[in-house]
Amino acid sequence: MKIFVYNYREFDEAVFFQKFSKEYEVELGICHDDPCMENAHLAAGYEYISIITTKIDEELMAKFHELGVRMISTRTIGYDHIDLGAAKKYGMKVSNVSYSPECVADYTVMLMLMAVRKMKRIMQREEINDFSLPGIQGVEMHNLSVGVIGTGRIGQAVIRDLSGFGCKIYAYDHHQNESAAKYAEYVDLETLYRTCDMITLHMPLNDDNFHMIDAEAINKMKDGAVLINTARGGLVDTKDLIDALESEKIGAAAMDVIEDEFGMYYYDRKSDILSKRDLYILRGFPNVIVTPHMAFYTDQAVSDMVKHSIESCCMNEKGVKNPWEIV
Repeated sequence: MKIFVYNYREFDEAVFFQKFSKEYEVELGICHDDPCMENAHLAAGYEYISIITTKIDEELMAKFHELGVRMISTRTIGYDHIDLGAAKKYGMKVSNVSYSPECVADYTVMLMLMAVRKMKRIMQREEINDFSLPGIQGVEMHNLSVGVIGTGRIGQAVIRDLSGFGCKIYAYDHHQNESAAKYAEYVDLETLYRTCDMITLHMPLNDDNFHMIDAEAINKMKDGAVLINTARGGLVDTKDLIDALESEKIGAAAMDVIEDEFGMYYYDRKSDILSKRDLYILRGFPNVIVTPHMAFYTDQAVSDMVKHSIESCCMNEKGVKNPWEIV
């Protein structure tokens, strides 16, 4: 079978694409760029395409359908960048992948520690030989109550890791599970907002939870609460977050994802003028850490992403049950 790969990265993915394409006897077509109307024709003759976090809107979906593409596999857990309504309209299959939850869990805990120990300001000062102490006193994790919103595989891993710090852990999810309940107390959102010193987000983005962290939610939180987001940027209303940082209702934030990050992350844009005003504002706060959607980025995760994307396409070709199928 044949798979056309967009966003093919030589520096990290190539070794795994070559390994797993041989293992699964798959012929690869390769494009290093995002899929777009100008390069969609390259997928002609391929029934399967593999992408990363790039926009697939209805126009592009229609074009791929016209070219004979039957399935789009995104090498990511999230799939909010794909127009699922258009996929259903054109009868296109869509699948995602899974990878070890430890990569995002590790990164989340790292951001938590950096936020509460004021590491951004410490590192900035050290660069200019300012070794003074005022303004950089941190807090200890065991004295904090932490709320975990979303207790899927990543949320569960974060809860397990947090248990080692001795902090009080609260959790919220529509579907409770025993693994999380061993270390965390499930509560409703109102209680979690009201009770927790730190809140971390771990759920996919959909219409129901878009901007769930807005001014109304923030106003219910404790004064000085710390917000961590390694899930999806659209979960947080960025402008409301900026207002809360300015008023000091939010004491600190660490964001690996932001709204409208498409076309920016994973590219060298240092000489470009970016129309990302909110990003510039966020990065200007001494108590805000912004990283470029990197929580997933480990050797194990990249291997899993490539392997599962190929496996997903092979499963569809064979007509067997596909655990990663979305539509």
